[in-house]
Amino acid sequence: MSEEKPTTETIEKNPDLKDPESQTEAPPAEIKKKPTMVWVTRVVLLISLLFFIWYVLADRRTPYTNQVRITELIIPITPRVSGYLTDVRVKLNSVVKAYDTLFQLDRLPFELAVHKARANVDNATQQMGAQGANVKAASSSVGVARAQLDRSQRSYNRTQRVMEKNPGAVSQADIDRVETSLDQAIETLASAEANLTRAQEELGVVGPENPQLRLAIAELEKAQLDLSYTTIYAPNEGIIESFNVDEGYYGQAGQPLATLVSKQDVWLQADFRENNLSNMKPGDPVKFTLDIAPGELFEGHVRGIGSGVDAGNAVNPGTLPAIGSSSSWLREPQRFPVTIAFNNQEVLELCRAGGQAEVVVFTGDYRLLNSIARIRIKLNSWLSYVN
Repeated sequence: MSEEKPTTETIEKNPDLKDPESQTEAPPAEIKKKPTMVWVTRVVLLISLLFFIWYVLADRRTPYTNQVRITELIIPITPRVSGYLTDVRVKLNSVVKAYDTLFQLDRLPFELAVHKARANVDNATQQMGAQGANVKAASSSVGVARAQLDRSQRSYNRTQRVMEKNPGAVSQADIDRVETSLDQAIETLASAEANLTRAQEELGVVGPENPQLRLAIAELEKAQLDLSYTTIYAPNEGIIESFNVDEGYYGQAGQPLATLVSKQDVWLQADFRENNLSNMKPGDPVKFTLDIAPGELFEGHVRGIGSGVDAGNAVNPGTLPAIGSSSSWLREPQRFPVTIAFNNQEVLELCRAGGQAEVVVFTGDYRLLNSIARIRIKLNSWLSYVN
């Protein structure tokens, strides 16, 4: 008995009755495509998860920042006295050492001031001597007046004794003369004592503690100090910048003539996010790169961590606080300055104020994280070639 073939209507109702020969198999590529996509997705998710974990841990244990500047002390070279420049011994970008002579002001006016002050000291000394002589003269006058008073007193006493024994033996004229002489002697002594007191007050303290002499000596020392200020020295080792004066320029006291970029103290100021500071402490080792030296790594350590920054919300009296509004989902992180010191002072030769750098801090003995941080900072040092 022959097998009946399914009709078209039957096939439409039951698709499984189609002719097997008419059914084509799916290509092998489509079969393998779905498992491959799943595998790739899982790998990407795993890598993303590992990266996230590394980022969270490294952010606190091996913090990194590229917001770093080389910081040096900027010292304005300012004269302490005013005067015309007679000698300029430096030029722009000159390298100077501590106590090198930079500028010389006209010394003549200050030398004259020293001579005048010295003359005032001599004059004060002479005045003190003259006043001392006046004291001696006044003291001698007091002695003479006392002797005269003593004689007048004895004459008066003799006259009184004679009058007691023989009232008619002494004339009234003699009595008046003796009394007048005694009164004059008393007045003369009082006047001499007053002159002595005045002379002593004018003299004051005798010797180096004399007020007039001390004032004259102080003026002399001030004049000598001003004279020494006419020579302007370099306060530290460094490089001269912002220099635009020459001989004949009138330098005013307190107005800078040039700027010295000091090499005495150079450091890195690294601005880290607040989250980076949780494990950081002074003394932590540091590796950093300098844009001026691509491919090279340098070592340092944390010298200090900033304790605060300007919040920018200070309120002046009579005003109201201004509140800033932000619609961002995540806040902008606050950064704090961290001071980085160099372990090797030879790096100072490469440093320029304001130069850029990159820094990574090792806050503990985390082998894997520290190794990754070293690789990262090394790669960044190579990228400095193309920055």
